[in-house]
Amino acid sequence: MENTIVVGIGEALWDVLPEGKKIGGAPANFAYHVSQFGLDGRAVSAVGDDKLGAEILENFYEKNLHSMIEKVPYPTGTVQVELDAEGVPCYDIKEGVAWDNIPYTPALEGLAKQTTAVCFGSLAQRSVVSRETINKFLDAMPEDTLKVFDINLRQGFYTKEVLCNSFQKCNVLKINDEELVTVSRMFGYPGIDLQDKCWILLAKYNLKMLILTCGVNGSYVFTPGNVSFVETPKVNVADTVGAGDSFTATFVASILKGKTVREAHELAVEASAFVCTQNGAMPEFPLYLKEKI
Repeated sequence: MENTIVVGIGEALWDVLPEGKKIGGAPANFAYHVSQFGLDGRAVSAVGDDKLGAEILENFYEKNLHSMIEKVPYPTGTVQVELDAEGVPCYDIKEGVAWDNIPYTPALEGLAKQTTAVCFGSLAQRSVVSRETINKFLDAMPEDTLKVFDINLRQGFYTKEVLCNSFQKCNVLKINDEELVTVSRMFGYPGIDLQDKCWILLAKYNLKMLILTCGVNGSYVFTPGNVSFVETPKVNVADTVGAGDSFTATFVASILKGKTVREAHELAVEASAFVCTQNGAMPEFPLYLKEKI
């Protein structure tokens, strides 16, 4: 399993939090957490030829996170993050940055052909260059691989066209309750309950799984003909940055290591609850958690 390549493709950036800057970007968070379970997690993105870009590469090196990060003539991405009283983040995402311009290279195509699972979102598809790179990567992956669309709606950086295409390209969809309401409005499924909306999406796009997270109200994993529900444990929240990415990473790692959907779901909830107790998006998991997978 150590040679199982799992890729997070999209934004790599600095989250500028009240207490200082921390490495961030959902795909990098995902790849790092996957690698903590002994899988070959890879972050695919782009940085600028600048100090912030060099610091991202250095940070990944220190975390032993394998990456395919191109240097491009744009500034390294930053996000201004402000936390509300509950520790929930609000983002101001800078535009025209390096991760908007991830090039599709022969090396990246070679990586795609060896990839067992990938996680991608909507944010890195806000620009044509990175959107085309992500789509080519997905198309180059072998059959019977996991293609996880962790929708991650941010600000106004998504369109119905991008979402529809991503639903068609993925076989696992991860979405939260607020995003599901937004998607339902865009796609014309208003007025029915959240679970019914999930069943509609699962069937319409022929998904293997749909993961719905509802914050403190628990989470669901829908598979054809079955649903798993796990309550959210009560913890002392430091911040929720990266908690969703750790959930996705733990779920994917568990499935790849032969766990049932229910087992994977329970472990994902436990991992994301732990991340909520830590500052920043990439804390190290405790040994007991790693050993469960």
